[in-house]
Amino acid sequence: MVGLAIATPATRSVPGWRIHPVLRKAIAPVVSIGLALAAWYAVSLVLLAPDRRFLLPPPHTVLTESLMDPATLEMMLRALAVTARVAVTGLIVAALLGVAIGVLMSQAKVIERVVYPYAVVLQAIPVLAVVPLIGLWFGYGTTARTIVCVLIAVHPIIAMTLFGIQSVDGNLRELFTLGRANRLRRLVSLELPAALPSIMASLRTAAGLSVTGAIIGDIFFAKGQPGIGTLLDNFRARLQSEDLLAALLLAALFGVAVFAIFTVAQRLTVGRWHASGR
Repeated sequence: MVGLAIATPATRSVPGWRIHPVLRKAIAPVVSIGLALAAWYAVSLVLLAPDRRFLLPPPHTVLTESLMDPATLEMMLRALAVTARVAVTGLIVAALLGVAIGVLMSQAKVIERVVYPYAVVLQAIPVLAVVPLIGLWFGYGTTARTIVCVLIAVHPIIAMTLFGIQSVDGNLRELFTLGRANRLRRLVSLELPAALPSIMASLRTAAGLSVTGAIIGDIFFAKGQPGIGTLLDNFRARLQSEDLLAALLLAALFGVAVFAIFTVAQRLTVGRWHASGR
């Protein structure tokens, strides 16, 4: 036990044994990606017969025959830009509506009892079931795609905003009451800052849902500029497996990028005073 206690600090003091914190955090994702690629190759080259390999082409084929083709890549990036605009627009609208509704419900129990059941029903109904109705009412263009994003993304913002405001420490509420602060002052100076971690967490979740909604809207509302979802549907219909997987990878990378942006935003806004910002 004594030898172990002496050897451990000595080992840690050797510079060659130290791993940079950034590299330490990157080890798990790199290993995970490597295992996923190995599994992909195993299914494509070992489990699938050559005449059925079109169902899941190996990664290098997707890279060489789709992503490295300038014309195909340009088409996909242009479509992804359309989807990104719809997703961002839908997220902004959902954030404004969600925070506003959550604040209103927190200020009056009557409003909460009237509005919250509709928010729950909106979340419970599969969005694909209301897509035909959205198209009938709002057409089959960008407006309909944006509405799909809002419907999918707004509920977590409403729920988490309400939860964050209702979770404010009662002692702090009493302190503001003793200071004779009015309802607006209490909301701006106490409740919204205290609810900020919950709101930022909901925005991070809603960002991913908005991307999903934009892709769903692309698939069902094909009028106007094609989005990445439109290309996914076209590639599926034509059995263009390499292009289909390449478009899926680009859509996934965009979703990860959006999630990462809001993770950074959460850390910047919440800072070190809350566990969610660490």
